[in-house]
Amino acid sequence: MNLNRVIIAGRLTADPQLRSTTSGQSVGTFGVATSRTWTDKNSQKQEQTEFHNVVVWGRQAELCAQFLKKGGLVLIEGRLQTRAWEDQQGGKRKTTEIIAEAVQFGPRQDGGAGGSWSGGAKPAAAATATAAAPFSDPNDIPIINLDEDEAMTSEIPF
Repeated sequence: MNLNRVIIAGRLTADPQLRSTTSGQSVGTFGVATSRTWTDKNSQKQEQTEFHNVVVWGRQAELCAQFLKKGGLVLIEGRLQTRAWEDQQGGKRKTTEIIAEAVQFGPRQDGGAGGSWSGGAKPAAAATATAAAPFSDPNDIPIINLDEDEAMTSEIPF
């Protein structure tokens, strides 16, 4: 049995970049930073940050570019993919990216959609795609699932 599944929750390192393929399909890219903290054997608090490159396709890419901003919290579910290419100097380059299958983000502190969570809201309670207004209870945030090829605009709450 094989499994290639990634779930991360972190902060955007920059605003998402939106481009289109030659066939017209939207593709978005952005970075996410995740941190972990622990106490070492000398009772000193330690922190380690990892940086992840994320690629998102289709309507979800457009929504991410519209609503996600640098510093905002996001939860990504997807798979790892490594690709290789040759740079302009002829050197071989390689990168591993997260290909997002689901992107979840919650209300911003200023009351808009897609940014950082306020208070003690947990990433799992965030809305996929976007939420139109702030919610007092994180469990009230609607979940919207968008397939790569489907634009279910009737389910988007705005």
